[in-house]
Amino acid sequence: MAIEKQQVLDWITAYAAELKANRDYLIQLDAAIGDADHGANMDRGFQAVLTKLPPVADKDIGTILKTVGMTLISTVGGASGPLYGTVFLQAATVAAAKDSLTEAELVSLFDAALKGVVARGKAELGDKTMIDAFAPAVAALRAAADGGASVGDALAQATAAAEQGMQATTPLVARKGRASYLGERSAGHQDPGATSTYLLFKSASKTLA
Repeated sequence: MAIEKQQVLDWITAYAAELKANRDYLIQLDAAIGDADHGANMDRGFQAVLTKLPPVADKDIGTILKTVGMTLISTVGGASGPLYGTVFLQAATVAAAKDSLTEAELVSLFDAALKGVVARGKAELGDKTMIDAFAPAVAALRAAADGGASVGDALAQATAAAEQGMQATTPLVARKGRASYLGERSAGHQDPGATSTYLLFKSASKTLA
């Protein structure tokens, strides 16, 4: 089953709504181990994205995703702008000139996004970052797709894996980012970047299936 351009637009819109609804929650999470700005930054960035979507809504999916990435890099402060900007810029390379995506292309899209973030942030599994939700989600997505699961089932499994990865960051001691400055005191707090990553997959599961 092909994933159409309108579904991609719906995904971005749904993610923006999730970030607005969870803005204060993400701020609270980041207040414990960071600068308390993750929720505000992500919300502001995606509200800016929403204003940039109408002019490119008739373009190919790659152009739409590239627009999202460039907007985030130019409007979101801290580490979130470059990292989430990279997510969408790398995804755009897979979707270049395409008006629809196959399930295999969707897997490649998320895989490219993950590799881009790893290269940009130099984080690994267990560092207490967005990678702890992103990497398990991509692995689950690929395994489900390879096993013959539908797009909907594959995304549902990816979202469940992202949620588990997010929750698993709570006992970890941060080894990357601002939270790493706290050392042992970073343990006991859920990572805000892993949380916004879970919301990314949750939004995709709702709209791309």
